[in-house]
Amino acid sequence: MKEAITYELLHVCRQSGARRGVIHTPHGDIQTPIFMPVGTQATVKAMTPEELKDEVHAQIILGNTYHLFLRPGHELIKEAGGLHKFMNWDLPILTDSGGFQVFSLGQAGLRKITEEGVEFRSYLDGSKHYISPEKSIEIQQALGSDIMMCFDECCPYPSDYKYTEKSMEMTTRWAKRCKEAWTNENQGLFGIIQGGFYKDLREKSAKDLIELDFPGYAIGGISVGEPKEEFLDILNYTAPLMPENKPRYLMGVGTPDYLIEAAISGIDMCDCVLPTRIARHGTALTSHGKLVARNAIYERDFSPLDPECDCYTCKNYTRAYIRHLINMKEILGVRLLSIHNLRFLTKLMDRVRIEIENDNLLTFRNEFYKSYGYTN
Repeated sequence: MKEAITYELLHVCRQSGARRGVIHTPHGDIQTPIFMPVGTQATVKAMTPEELKDEVHAQIILGNTYHLFLRPGHELIKEAGGLHKFMNWDLPILTDSGGFQVFSLGQAGLRKITEEGVEFRSYLDGSKHYISPEKSIEIQQALGSDIMMCFDECCPYPSDYKYTEKSMEMTTRWAKRCKEAWTNENQGLFGIIQGGFYKDLREKSAKDLIELDFPGYAIGGISVGEPKEEFLDILNYTAPLMPENKPRYLMGVGTPDYLIEAAISGIDMCDCVLPTRIARHGTALTSHGKLVARNAIYERDFSPLDPECDCYTCKNYTRAYIRHLINMKEILGVRLLSIHNLRFLTKLMDRVRIEIENDNLLTFRNEFYKSYGYTN
């Protein structure tokens, strides 16, 4: 099978070891490291595709296999010509496998995991459904994403060694089945390294998945509620285990500090729902930390959300106006905050790529942390 997804390394930062590269896909090139907005229901919440391209400068977005399987159904999307045509998005798309959503259902007692797959009840109406590794690939191939993810189990935090080992080994067996079910040469399939917070399990997972020779690899099962120190420890241990000639994806990360630390560790791709989620609660990411727009202090503040930001929102609207919209529960307020938050993170990664090219990423991190209010 020809490689639909390939990685080109352009530069390694001499100061940090971070990678500057390009991922080549059937729907265009992705400059890395990159932040990827999440479009759970075939839409990045409150955003049009044109805004994502022209205002946010997104290079790739994500779709959610689990949610699109339930509604409107992968058969309908396939009939529409695939996810790109269905949602009018002509740049790359990555679809997750549904594994993380299955993980979250476990906390509500709505799933049953066996070697064959996962039986679960819909969060919509309680109806029973079933996803196996083969079914996950069937759904993702119908969606037509550029990058598919292997079906995996994400362990909760904390999990004991015995359970984590058993889960990791099943994830590897599921990855083999996913690869056997993968037939569309115009899509790439990434393996997901699991193993919880046990370094020997992470190493074994990486080794076994690399032997399967996927076009790219992801780190799953971290950023699931653990302390930042444990997150960084496992991230910095696992990332160097991944192939240098293939994309490296860290799943579910979207705060500025985690994005910068991911790049320093050698990660190429990150995603998270955070920027649009906090926008719906009236919060903006700025160069000097989070700003809660509904607060009374901004009632007569006629400055932009972030004077250093180049987004549509900051060029045209004030904190006072956005505060008014949010407090009146006007949809425009959420849209303007979503545009800003998404652009803040894509612009941050624009800067990260420049600093990598200039061999200056650690210095930039320290300066950014000081401005944002982080300690490191």
